[in-house]
Amino acid sequence: MCLAVPLKMVDRVDDHQVILEGNGVRIKACIALVPDLAIGDDCLVHAGFVIEKITPDDAKEKLELLEEFYSKVGRK
Repeated sequence: MCLAVPLKMVDRVDDHQVILEGNGVRIKACIALVPDLAIGDDCLVHAGFVIEKITPDDAKEKLELLEEFYSKVGRK
């Protein structure tokens, strides 16, 4: 099973890499699969790759589902 995490693009490093942020964490990711991503866009990230651009409503829903999951299994 794979898990894609919703994050927001906050900066561009170059033509292929961007900085994403979510929950106070920033990561660098490749946008080769979604080259039209712009600053402020929400996206799904898996294994260091942006795999899909999503709407803010989708991002919110996915974050709520992750929070529900963590509340049931506990955070480590």
